[in-house]
Amino acid sequence: MGIIGDSLDKAAANTLTRPLPKSAQAQMRFLVKQEKGSTRAVAERLGTTQRTVERYLKGQFKRPRKDLADRLVAEVRKDWQPRVRDRARKQAATATGIVIETRARFGFTAAPGTTDDARIRLVTQHLPPDYAARLFDAQAAGATEQQLRDIAAEGLQEQYFKDRGRRAPGLQVEFTDIDYVELDY
Repeated sequence: MGIIGDSLDKAAANTLTRPLPKSAQAQMRFLVKQEKGSTRAVAERLGTTQRTVERYLKGQFKRPRKDLADRLVAEVRKDWQPRVRDRARKQAATATGIVIETRARFGFTAAPGTTDDARIRLVTQHLPPDYAARLFDAQAAGATEQQLRDIAAEGLQEQYFKDRGRRAPGLQVEFTDIDYVELDY
């Protein structure tokens, strides 16, 4: 996806209460259960053959190749504990909000006489629930990375740079050259 989308996914993974299945056999068993017993559907999801999935289920194959192991973990992570993820997202979107930590270049458009030179800043800021809800809704709707960045930039603009509306009334903030972003809820 992109850096903001990946950070949202990583934050969702941090809300899980149980670890993912460890062995390839247990991971395959979980995916087959999710697909209502269809080894063919699991094989299509993983980009492998149905027979390979069956061999992992029987324990004939134990250690998948690196690329298959990565796809297997990614697919299990997508479906693991959906209710726990949904509950954490709902709480963040309605009550607790989201914390964003980033090191990025912020550019400004402000009143004459102020600097508009972009510079690297390290910012850790709590965003209220409405910004978390907008980020989750945009991600669920398939928003582009730029749209997610715009929502995050607006939240940082209002909460950090404008101090919740107490200063810099005409300030516009650009969120560019992102070194890293971590989200937590």
